[in-house]
Amino acid sequence: MNNKVHSAYRIVLIILFLGFLFNSESYSAVLLDRVVAVVNKEVITWSELYKTMEYESAEQVKQMSDAERAKIFKANEAEFLDRLIDMRLQIQEANNLGITVSAEEVAEAVGNIKKKYSLTDKSFEESLRKEGMTFDEYKRKLSDQMLISHFVNKQIRQKVVVSGEDVNKYIEASGESAIAEESFRIRQIFMKSPKDEQGRSLVEEKAAMIMERLRAGEDFSSLAKEYSEDASAKLGGDLGSVKKDQMAKELIEVLSSMKAGDVSRPFWTGTGLHIIKLEDKVSARTPDEMKETVRMRLMEGQFSEKYKSWLKALHEKARIEIRL
Repeated sequence: MNNKVHSAYRIVLIILFLGFLFNSESYSAVLLDRVVAVVNKEVITWSELYKTMEYESAEQVKQMSDAERAKIFKANEAEFLDRLIDMRLQIQEANNLGITVSAEEVAEAVGNIKKKYSLTDKSFEESLRKEGMTFDEYKRKLSDQMLISHFVNKQIRQKVVVSGEDVNKYIEASGESAIAEESFRIRQIFMKSPKDEQGRSLVEEKAAMIMERLRAGEDFSSLAKEYSEDASAKLGGDLGSVKKDQMAKELIEVLSSMKAGDVSRPFWTGTGLHIIKLEDKVSARTPDEMKETVRMRLMEGQFSEKYKSWLKALHEKARIEIRL
């Protein structure tokens, strides 16, 4: 082999080696990555941990500089690693019990997500690229989440039972029936009752001026801060949620014909003049609706306790090594 051919051959080998060096995932993993935890012989790598933090971080974190984001991630390494360990333990347990998620189920879930957000294949994959994730990586992540959900539902959630007696005891002990009444979320502009008729006329004139400004599109809460004469003024007139049986009859009469978003005409009660805005109305629940609400609350509470206890048991029987 002459020198020119030999040199060319060496160059080709170098190029092939460099291509392997910079494109081989396995080599890059060895060169650039490190193991941060071992969970029953399965490893979690530094890159996996940081990719998870990058994907799940809030939008304001994503918009930070690289240095600021790295500082935030470093401070939250341990918390995110704990979550990854929890996921790995649950996936391992699901696999041990033969619970699986098919490719067809994942494809259907992806299709539902694209339909929900009106995404084409191209726009969906573009959104993933912006998150630093390939479509295959996303499908693996989604498959893992679906597997855990199936597993937890089968092993824990479906075994939670709340009896009618449990519901009745809770209602009796907590006074839950007291919140079954119809209630209203209200803002108000309130002006105190004056001492004489002249003062009453001045208050009504001020109320008329406020109504004009409201009709012109000014913000109710801003006007409440400016003109209201009760403690709610600093909150933009927000009275929160008020039960019907706690209201003056004049207020109930006005609210009876209002819809969410409506502003009332000015009206007098024994304490002064009111202009109210109905933010929302919560209808009274029937006894059966109230019991179902309580049943779901008790089921979620039991599920949460059982899930935490079961996850703790997984940790106790597992071999976990942290290398952060």
